[in-house]
Amino acid sequence: MIRRITYLIFAHSVAVLLFASTTLIAEAACHTTSGSLLQNPLNFCSIPEFIAGALKALAMIALPIITLFLVISGFYFITAQGNQDKLQKAKLNFFYVVIGALLILGAWILATLIAGTVSQLTGR
Repeated sequence: MIRRITYLIFAHSVAVLLFASTTLIAEAACHTTSGSLLQNPLNFCSIPEFIAGALKALAMIALPIITLFLVISGFYFITAQGNQDKLQKAKLNFFYVVIGALLILGAWILATLIAGTVSQLTGR
């Protein structure tokens, strides 16, 4: 048991050191123009910018899917034809689609705001 805890602490320490050194090297490589050892293929200079970019990509992928599920929800409303059970299912489906859309778009907006605030505070 002690060996396992020691191993986990060691593995965690190595992971933290590698992550910290990688982000520092990436930050240095982002701000130099040429001759750097590490090239940044993502064109993001900081972690908040990367998160905002990833969530923006997620939102762009999710928008057509959200539209598709809204159409399916409308189809459920049309096929209900007054049946209360089917109408309840359609309402629940529509509710889940709207909640999912708000979560995805809200996460993107929140990440964009945080990235802007961090970049203003750090002066980058």
